This record gives sequence, C-alpha cells and structure tokens, in this order.
Amino acid sequence: MVSIARKNLLEDLPRFLVAQAGIMFAVGLVAIQTGILNGFTRSTVRLIEDSEADLWVASEKIVHFELTEPLLTSQLEEAEQIPGVAVAEALLLGVGRWQTPQGQPDPLKIVGFDPQGQLFQPGYISEGTVNSLLQPYQVMVDRTRLTSLQAEGIGVNGTVNQLPARIAAITEDSQSIPASAFVFTSLDNANTYLTSSLSTKVNCQLQENDNLRCTKVYENSGAAAEVNPGTAPAILPLSQTDAITYILVKAQPQQDLTALKQKLEAALNETRVLTTAELSQITRQFWQTKTGVGWILGLGAAVGVVVGMVVVTQILYASVSDHLKEFGTLKAMGASNGLLYRIVMEQALWMAVLGYVPGMLLCVSISVFAAGQGIVILITPLTAAAALGLVVVMCLGSGALAIGKVIRLDPASVFKA
Repeated sequence: MVSIARKNLLEDLPRFLVAQAGIMFAVGLVAIQTGILNGFTRSTVRLIEDSEADLWVASEKIVHFELTEPLLTSQLEEAEQIPGVAVAEALLLGVGRWQTPQGQPDPLKIVGFDPQGQLFQPGYISEGTVNSLLQPYQVMVDRTRLTSLQAEGIGVNGTVNQLPARIAAITEDSQSIPASAFVFTSLDNANTYLTSSLSTKVNCQLQENDNLRCTKVYENSGAAAEVNPGTAPAILPLSQTDAITYILVKAQPQQDLTALKQKLEAALNETRVLTTAELSQITRQFWQTKTGVGWILGLGAAVGVVVGMVVVTQILYASVSDHLKEFGTLKAMGASNGLLYRIVMEQALWMAVLGYVPGMLLCVSISVFAAGQGIVILITPLTAAAALGLVVVMCLGSGALAIGKVIRLDPASVFKA
C-alpha cells in the first residue's frame, strides 16, 4: 500500500507543494520562535553559567542578575575568612553612557571584575588580552555590540560617563540580548566610571599620540576649559565602603554547598546566597514569565501549528475526495477500514517528513545568518526533535479528520451511474 499512498501524494504536484509550504511554515514558526526564546533566555544567563563560581552572594532584595541591591566591599573580606571558602571575588555592575567623538551617547552596562581572577569568565576573548584591562581606562566589549557603540574594533577611543575609555579587547558570546551593551573592565576602572560625578562634566579623549585631553564644562555658563592636559582623573581603587554587586565564591573541595550557604548568610547581613543554577533559574524565570516574552513567542508558535494544520487538513481532505472512487473500489473488493486508514495516515506521514526536512534546514540557515547580526536563535537537538514530533502529530491529526469521509463511504455508491 506504500505505492498507493505515494501515488496519491504526488499525483497533483502543485497541491503537494502547497501542503509542504504549509508544513514548512509551521515548522519554521515553531522552531524559530522556540529558538528565539531559548537564545533570548540563554543570553541573559550566559555570564552566570560560564562562571566558575559555586555560590553567588547577593543582596536579599535581588530580582534577577542585572537587578539587585549593592553589597559592600568589606563583605568580600568577611566572606574570604569563612571556613570552606577557597576563593572569593567581587563583581561590580552599573549603568553608564558610551560616546565616541563622532557619535551620539549610547547606554551601556558596566561590568567590573578581576582580570586576574579565577571565577568570572566574560565570554571568549577573540582579540586582545584580559590583562590589558588592568591598565587605566581600558575596556572590552562584545563583538556584536561594536556597531551600536559606533566602534570598529580594538583601539577605538571614546568616553564612559565623561571619562576616557579605549577598547583594548574584543569578546564573544558574552552579551545579553535585552540588555544594553556590556562594557567589561577591571574593578578599579569600573569603580572610577561609576563614581565619577555627572554634575561636573569632565570630558576626556585619548588622542592619536596616546595622550589625554580633558576639558571641564561649567554648568552655569556652559563654558569649557582644558584641565590638566595629558592627564585624566586618577583611578579610584575599591575601598571598604565602596559598593559591589556580587561576591563570587568557590568552595573548597568536598565542601557541602548547603552548609556553606548557611554559613555565608549567617555571617553576611542582609544577603542571599545562591548556587549558579539557582541564580540562573531566577533570571530565566524573570525574563520568561514577568516580561511576557515567553507568552508572545509561544503564541507565535501556536499560530504556526494552527495554520499548518489547517493547510494540511484541507490538502488531505481534497486528496481523499478526489480518490473516493478508488477507495470505494478497494472497499468493494474487501479492503478493511483499517487498511484505508493506513493509506491516508502514511500519506500524512510522508507529508510530515518531506515538509519537516526543508523547513528545519531553512530554520538552521536563518539562525546562522542571525548569529552574524548579534541575534541568537538557539535551535537545540531537543527543539528539533520537539518540532518533528509536533509536525507528525499535526499531520496525523489532519489525516484523522480527512479519513472520516472514507470510513463512511458506501461502496455501492461508487458504482451508481
């Protein structure tokens, strides 16, 4: 009966192509929408999951990775003294503005970390070195955000919160899609940028000869005057009273993490200690449920399934209607309803497979192209398998709706004049 199913499927080629287009549309929407959701949420937790930390010490008022209250630098030293802690490092997050001499201000997220530390990994560094961030006013950005920052690459000069900044390194796979551009730098540089006074505007730019030219803008008159040519405000090292955002903790070997969490929370007031998996889950859940992103993308996938199912049902129903005489003849010859059901179901399975393969190849091509534009469409093997299962169920369901006409067919009606 395989030949009958295949013959019915390919007899009308234009109708077959329309059906395959409908299935490809359904596969595309499901895979792309799910891939966008996966890529979106993966990007928001990338810095968390790529770290080597076992525990994250945060404020008890934490909402998600980028939204939390500050801690004190003094708490870092307290954490280092707790039995069971092998390494503790600070992470500092804050907001700022980036501007090149020719460009407009662009919002950014300042991420300060210890370039010589062990626990924080800002993506894959493709150009430059992480140790260059130890120098004053040197920063690193993700390659996907160079265009938005109006920067071509390493060596581009700009300002962050009116202080000089030079791109010294390029990283990849470190940017959160919904966030402003991440600018990575050392803790001391980040502290300087975040504590610089915006009321007294000091604009500094690195010149081609590597000298700095700084001017101070007086708010009352708007006049500008050069300040200390060739210099910039001194870097402000972190002090005991300065704010940090997280304390990353690496536990000693064989240390029970639950017990260590309790020790840290007891020793550090108004803190919440989370494992890497817990912080990742909190952040994922926030973006998926509290922002409506998951619902919107899920709705798009549902629309794809509905449209694909309607198209396939119409095509299968029309195909069955066109071959009622053949099905009636088979029934008159003694073919059971089960045999006829298998013919239609096999036809539906062929449609599912032949529509899924090009549809998934198209989705993978789109994801590769989007990656070059800084858009992550993460199509995992699980996503591909789920899309295949969904399209098979969709086509079998459409076949079940179409087969009803054959099951109710009276063989005698076929031979009426």
